[in-house]
Amino acid sequence: MANKEKIGARAKIDFHCLNGECDGIVKFNLADVAKTGFQAVCEKCHNTYELDSGLRGKLGKMLKLIMTIREVEDIMGNCNVAVTVAGGEVKIPYALLLTRLNTIITLDFGGEKVDFHLWVEPTSPDTFR
Repeated sequence: MANKEKIGARAKIDFHCLNGECDGIVKFNLADVAKTGFQAVCEKCHNTYELDSGLRGKLGKMLKLIMTIREVEDIMGNCNVAVTVAGGEVKIPYALLLTRLNTIITLDFGGEKVDFHLWVEPTSPDTFR
């Protein structure tokens, strides 16, 4: 079964290459993290990144969260997140949180804090950096 079919969406993750001389973006499918021998590769400098079990576990939990949200989509369709602004409250449909807003997960990667950007089912292939 394809990963997209398994979770009901495309889920990609990226981070800025940690090679100080490179400004590339390291991108990969979130579902691929669970594969044996997975390595993320910077498309620009070809630096490889091997994720330790702790980081892979956290990203695996994020994948499970996305799968669970897809599973309960009929319930989540009635949920909103309210954001207080100067004029009152703005209700954001919960479905937009992972699909259209930038989700950033800051995790420890090799002893430094790294922002991982999560993209779920983008509006176009160009959405991924």
